[in-house]
Amino acid sequence: MAAAAAVAQSIGVRTSHTNTPDMPSWSQQYDPLGSPVLSTAVALVPVVLLLGALSSHRIRAHWAALGGLAAAILVAVFAVGMPAGLALRAAGFGAAYGLFPLGWIILNTIFLYQLAVDSGTFETVKRSLASLSGDRRIQLVLVAFSFGAFFEGAAGFGTPVAVTGALLVGLGFSPLDAAVYSLIANTAPVAFGALGTPLIALQGVTGLDLRALSGMVGRQLPLFSLIVPFWLIAAFAGVRKMWEIWPALLVAGAAFAIPQFLVSNFHGPWLVDIIAAVCSMAALAALLRVWKPRGDTAAVATGEGAAAVWRAWLPWIVLSVLVFAWGTPQVKGMLDGLSIIKIPVPGLHEQVIRTAPVVAKPTPEAAIFTFNWLSASGSAICLAAWISGFALGLPARHMAKRYGQTVVRVGPSLLTIAAMLALGYVTRYSGTDAILGLAFAHTGAFYPFFGTLLGWLGVALTGSDTSSNVLFGGLQVITAQQVGVNPTLMAAANSSGGVMGKMIDAQSIVVAGTATQTRGQEGTILRRVFLHSLALASLVGLLVALQARILGP
Repeated sequence: MAAAAAVAQSIGVRTSHTNTPDMPSWSQQYDPLGSPVLSTAVALVPVVLLLGALSSHRIRAHWAALGGLAAAILVAVFAVGMPAGLALRAAGFGAAYGLFPLGWIILNTIFLYQLAVDSGTFETVKRSLASLSGDRRIQLVLVAFSFGAFFEGAAGFGTPVAVTGALLVGLGFSPLDAAVYSLIANTAPVAFGALGTPLIALQGVTGLDLRALSGMVGRQLPLFSLIVPFWLIAAFAGVRKMWEIWPALLVAGAAFAIPQFLVSNFHGPWLVDIIAAVCSMAALAALLRVWKPRGDTAAVATGEGAAAVWRAWLPWIVLSVLVFAWGTPQVKGMLDGLSIIKIPVPGLHEQVIRTAPVVAKPTPEAAIFTFNWLSASGSAICLAAWISGFALGLPARHMAKRYGQTVVRVGPSLLTIAAMLALGYVTRYSGTDAILGLAFAHTGAFYPFFGTLLGWLGVALTGSDTSSNVLFGGLQVITAQQVGVNPTLMAAANSSGGVMGKMIDAQSIVVAGTATQTRGQEGTILRRVFLHSLALASLVGLLVALQARILGP
């Protein structure tokens, strides 16, 4: 790190302001207080405040988010030296991203679910799932893990938790359980989410070969794809109840893990989750035709023929088809050509400079708000909802009224999401996230383990494996080269470790809480998932350490 520090000094890392003819730019400082320990402690303040407030039974999520945001701005301005105007613009940029595309996804998912309930077809959906198995454990694996992975692969960015959370509530799970277990299940598929977006972004910031990155992640996460179904049911029902259905868990996990390994290593990152999810659902459904857990009360849906079942599943079929289509490069490119609007954030775009050792050379941070109103996943969900509503015979007036009611219902949650993302963006543009990351980078021989946890921290802070890869991918490569570890291994570890942070990031918790109608219980959700997240991330870290020192990448 000494060489990196020398480079940082030579280019003026500690210089707060650099004037340009147009607007003063600002270079991030990664030791603003002259002590790495003290700088790291101060950078932690907004995170600790946010998580502490969320964990409290007395503080609502939106107040916790606003308090964390205020702390992040104060730290950025008074501790790090970021100009107040830049900090406020970063907060506004993050809030806008929280409303679109994330809030747009949540709003339309809940709208679609409500239309299915209004039409009366959701009862048939529940009975059709019970025809496969009446066992809650089987239903949880099928919906949260296998079905959720499909939406992760096709859309990502909050879609799987929103959809599976709403589905589980409709199936009779308690809202709190639906939120918690949707989050735990949405882990192993995340690195290949949205048609491989996290790894494509990682390749972009590191310059490493995309297929090499895909293959490396594909040699890390399949083990956890096999583990997560067992972990999920152990958390839900206990270890003894988990072993009662081990054949189903093994089939669901293996049928996902094997295609995940094969496609990621021999094709690339684009279709990994889609293919693996379909294989997992098909294999589990096939198993349930010849095997049932002891005491399973499953029975064929009463009084309903195939036509009624297909009609009941129509909203979810339409949703799956449209979300998948929207995610393909061809359709997305066409829709972007018709609708996309890219808006550089005035006074923020390329006015913040990332410096060594986080990046190899001084790099301006882009700040462009992308308003892709037609190609966004939320738009596909919105279209699916309206198509399904008309197909199910619901009057347009009823659907319009229900949409307005849904907007009112999710309004407070949208405020929370906006504040959460504002906090994350202030952290990103102020460089306090990099200060925390560099603390992990100073772990020497233990870096493969702690570097993996850096990815976990990145997702916990940003709410996105893609964002974590963009944030820390370059740092992982630089540090790996300095400590003599394979750079591709550590770049991949950032993504693989990051997926386990998905269940504790504030954004995902709020999405899950909104979809399952558990507003006000975000702290409870966080407490229930935190240790699962940390334990799974640590296991990924141990695997990466073994790959680095013993097994080979």
